[in-house]
Amino acid sequence: MPIRIMASRHSAFYSPLLCCIRFLRDEGREVTYSVLGADQRTYALIRDGAVDIVQSAVSSNWKPRERGVEPLPVHFAQINQRDGFFLFGRQPESAFDWTKLEGQTLLADHGLQPLVMLRYAVGHNGADWKKIKVIDAGTPEKMEAAFSAGTADYVHLQGPFVGGEIVVSVGASMPAVAFSSLCCDRKFQKTEPYRAFLKAYERAREWVRTSPAEEVAAAEASFFPLISPAVLAPAIRSYQALGCWDGGIEIPRDLYEQALNVFQSAGEITWRHRYEEVVA
Repeated sequence: MPIRIMASRHSAFYSPLLCCIRFLRDEGREVTYSVLGADQRTYALIRDGAVDIVQSAVSSNWKPRERGVEPLPVHFAQINQRDGFFLFGRQPESAFDWTKLEGQTLLADHGLQPLVMLRYAVGHNGADWKKIKVIDAGTPEKMEAAFSAGTADYVHLQGPFVGGEIVVSVGASMPAVAFSSLCCDRKFQKTEPYRAFLKAYERAREWVRTSPAEEVAAAEASFFPLISPAVLAPAIRSYQALGCWDGGIEIPRDLYEQALNVFQSAGEITWRHRYEEVVA
């Protein structure tokens, strides 16, 4: 039976998942890959049996849980333990200070988790969020187009982005955190495809972490037909250097608690959700 995989976002930041798919296909497994649509909800797709595994985040369970939504997916493996967004400027800045954002215009990704993490990083580094002129241009593609057309002083995106200069990594500017993970239905964890996926994923994540970025870029080039490997490889190298894929595939409890800290500081959760309710 095929393994149906969906990503909430498509990015080199999720290279461990993309290379896992490549490994499984090379082994002869049938694996489908798609990206979450604007009107789709992860928990509903998994509940209804439309997909098997989704790239998401532990935080995606919290608001539905507070609304009484059941059943919800279980998160079983970590992808990234650092925020994968960067601030891009119009010229290189060798010594970026977050307070420089005050009085400047910033195109910020308004997805819930990216925005909450960005606000946390701003405050964590001594800057005042209220003094930044924040713009919501919509999707990352629309943000890129707006920045390229001259809107804003800075833009908040995942890599790669060739239209600006990286001035700071959000992930490097705040504590490690349970940022993105893989989730599924608890019943799916009892199946042979799940076990096969987990074995391949553990191998892929370690390979992506330790292999030359050029080799990783070549392995996942088919997922980025419009991006040159020469552009893709530096983005992968940046994520390797940041330590996004360090550690094992389990979701550490302390990083889960730090994600709760971030969301609680922003007033985005009503209570602290127990680890065991969300993570297997």
